[in-house]
Amino acid sequence: MGRAPAVDVSVVTSGHDVADARLHRQVIALLHRGLSVEVLGLGRASDAPLGLDHVQVWARRSPLRRAGLAAQMTARAQGRVLVTLDPDSALAGAAVAAARGRRLVVDAHEDYSALLRDRPWARRWHGLSGDLARVLVRGYLQVARGAALTVVADDDVPPLRARNRLVLPNVPYPGMLPPHAEPDASPRAVYVGDVRSSRGLFAMLDALTAAPAWRCDVVGPVALADADELARRLSADPDLASRVTFHGRRPPLRSWAEAPGAWCGLLLLADTPAFRRAVPSKLHEYLACGLPVVSTDLPRQSAVLKASGAGALVPVGDDTTVGAAVADLLNAWAACPAPLLELRAHARAASVGDEELHGHYDRFADAVARLAATPTPPSPPGARPHTHRAHRLTRPRPRAD
Repeated sequence: MGRAPAVDVSVVTSGHDVADARLHRQVIALLHRGLSVEVLGLGRASDAPLGLDHVQVWARRSPLRRAGLAAQMTARAQGRVLVTLDPDSALAGAAVAAARGRRLVVDAHEDYSALLRDRPWARRWHGLSGDLARVLVRGYLQVARGAALTVVADDDVPPLRARNRLVLPNVPYPGMLPPHAEPDASPRAVYVGDVRSSRGLFAMLDALTAAPAWRCDVVGPVALADADELARRLSADPDLASRVTFHGRRPPLRSWAEAPGAWCGLLLLADTPAFRRAVPSKLHEYLACGLPVVSTDLPRQSAVLKASGAGALVPVGDDTTVGAAVADLLNAWAACPAPLLELRAHARAASVGDEELHGHYDRFADAVARLAATPTPPSPPGARPHTHRAHRLTRPRPRAD
């Protein structure tokens, strides 16, 4: 028989960096609930949330090798509850949970069926690779429906029905974002998130090229598929390169360091199947920072901005079309900031209060705590004992204030 689990909760992801913002928000909520937590994921251990019992990291793998990595991670997980953040980890976690009597939580924060149609690698690959991806998603949804707890980022994210389904929207965790600040003397925009073409990278560059009074801070990892074109564009235009600063990936508590003083936040998602139905976390994070949002006119974010009056919408289209529309806005605001200041006032008013934000995360943490408190049944006959113990980190837990 295997030994008793060493920690309450293992957060496992073979597809996300340990600097991922949703991972940080969930872990902080669990720690504030008094649970012991370990994280197994990608990237640098120093980017993981503070206060963990253990953290172990791996290098990023290709899509075809992630299943093996997920199996390795979940085999090493020590928690009574396994919280999985991607399809590979959910499938591997289901096998471990069944063999060792652990409780499985599936965080279904994206519509992976739609996402397969968004990613260039998924569109390029055909035959066996594409079939495997579709089979993986179908199996993942089946596991998610039957998990001890299924967490979704929105009402519309599948699975729409599950044994125990909880909506945890992509809203900020109180205390993780900087306070409101007055705008800088000169115009500056900010973008925080994954940096890739489908998320508006080249539309942003087109806009800033045509709006020479503006600077922009971009925080987040640049997609490998777009890195060469980005380097070419910046090399060909020294003025643009001098006004756009790429800060790379940062852990969440540092990701928003460039927000104070910015005039607006950029959210220029392409019109793709997944993005058409999404409410990106950065939309609420910009508003929580008191920043008006410049967004492409996609249904979900459009509804938020129209209801709040806290931003400006530009038509969807190719990079050139979107960039020109954004440049027109930026140039108008640089010439006369009064309309932008009115949007800033609406953005501050639209910020969701700490009490409501805490409510979302309290419900999540309480649901996981109930699973962790449930007695763990003995491992079935023939199960291999679990003997791995990851390196212990001696970092303080975050304060609950």
